[in-house]
Amino acid sequence: MKVVVIGGTGLIGSKLVGKLAEHGHEAVPASPNSGVNTLTGEGVAEVLRGAQVVVDVSNSPSFADDDVMEFFRTSTTNLLKAEKGAGVTHHVALSVVGTERLQESGYFRAKQVQEGLIKESGIPYSIVHATQFFEFMKGIAESGTQGDTVHLAPVGIRPVHSDDVAATVGATAVGAPVNGVVEVAGPDTFQLDELISKGLAAKNDPRTVVADPKAPYFGAQLQETTLLPGPDVRIGKVRFADWLAQQQ
Repeated sequence: MKVVVIGGTGLIGSKLVGKLAEHGHEAVPASPNSGVNTLTGEGVAEVLRGAQVVVDVSNSPSFADDDVMEFFRTSTTNLLKAEKGAGVTHHVALSVVGTERLQESGYFRAKQVQEGLIKESGIPYSIVHATQFFEFMKGIAESGTQGDTVHLAPVGIRPVHSDDVAATVGATAVGAPVNGVVEVAGPDTFQLDELISKGLAAKNDPRTVVADPKAPYFGAQLQETTLLPGPDVRIGKVRFADWLAQQQ
């Protein structure tokens, strides 16, 4: 099976390409570095020739509200149009658990638009919603930093390792389209402030984490279950504590 991975040189994309190849699939990484630019349309039709599945794990180079909306709207529109021309029979996209509950954030509004375009395209699809990757904990800490303190809402979070995300996306890509959402999360649930505090302590970061119920999360206010998956979530294998120990 030929699977084109848009964003195939990034964190998830590179792992996904490797996993698909290990299972005998023709996995083709596509990114601006390989001459494929979904924002401009350059190289898209060419790379999709003969593909049965397209997996989109790309991300906007800028998270400014207007830029990220332009990226996901334009790149997704270009990609879906090219897929129809190439006869692609399964479109898979990686998105985020809680996207529909985070619409105060420009980034998540853009992701919701992306998902809407996919659902309305007529192409059989699967959308994988992942919780926050272990590797993103540094970025979450930075987003809440005020001087020497990190302000984060004390709400539930179930972070997941990127390997487990790639494995779920890969299994979804080679399966039948679900025409809906598949969720993946890690095996452990934390409070967001607790999780980031553990991560900072492991790196001897002197910042203090403050539990602040009103602290925004990338521009959105959080409720206790905003970032948590539903009951049918697929559970990853890697525990946060084990991953953290490996980083040290």
